[in-house]
Amino acid sequence: MTGEHESRPFDYDAELRRYHQRLQAAAAVGPDDHVLDIGCGTGLTTREAASAAVRGSAVGVDISAERLATARRLSKLDGLRNIHFEQADAQTHPFQADLFSVAVGRFGTMFFSDPQTAFTNIARALRPGARFVQLVWQDSKHQDWYAVFRQTLATGRTLPGRGGAFSLADPATAEHLLTTAGFTNIQITDTREPVYWGPTPEAALAAAHSLGMTQDLLADLTPPQRDEALQHLHASVAAHHTPDGVWFNSRAWLITAHRR
Repeated sequence: MTGEHESRPFDYDAELRRYHQRLQAAAAVGPDDHVLDIGCGTGLTTREAASAAVRGSAVGVDISAERLATARRLSKLDGLRNIHFEQADAQTHPFQADLFSVAVGRFGTMFFSDPQTAFTNIARALRPGARFVQLVWQDSKHQDWYAVFRQTLATGRTLPGRGGAFSLADPATAEHLLTTAGFTNIQITDTREPVYWGPTPEAALAAAHSLGMTQDLLADLTPPQRDEALQHLHASVAAHHTPDGVWFNSRAWLITAHRR
């Protein structure tokens, strides 16, 4: 199976479609809101915010130039004029103070290298009373996709733990960071939705192959070992195939807070 997987950017919008609806409902963007979208990727959340904030605006921030290029192209196709995208690190970017009435983060805030600095910087950009809504993954043990990929590709190896995506899995940690950064009225809600990996097992395997996690797990395997591991992964993915595509159960925290 070596070489059969075309390198394409992972489609997070498709994967997170069920969670996206939860985030949009919680954010409740109104016509006069000014919205900051943190880790906006290709800008779906930003575009929807701009569409709702007809007398306001939406700003999407991400560090990926490639994804922002897609975001800008799609916003032009949608005819949105109250939208702007900025290639920047939300941890340190000098946002105008007290500007935004809503901030959202869809599975992006877990990757801050210095979350305390990041949340404090975001708080400064929000108006007093502004709401901050984010989705973050719960512990890896609650993510079927993580277990399947790690266990299958381990090929008998003992793998080290992986932080990153699960850095805010502990609600007490998230609450402490937000409180210290200047947020109050923090609510952390258990949210469970399946995540979508493609219409077929082959598509799901190609999507998995595009991820850094998969590449890391395959890196030190010989070509025969890699082929065998991918064959086992295909079988594991196929077990999650439904008439609506390949879905894995998952759990997240929906975190809402307000700037003091």
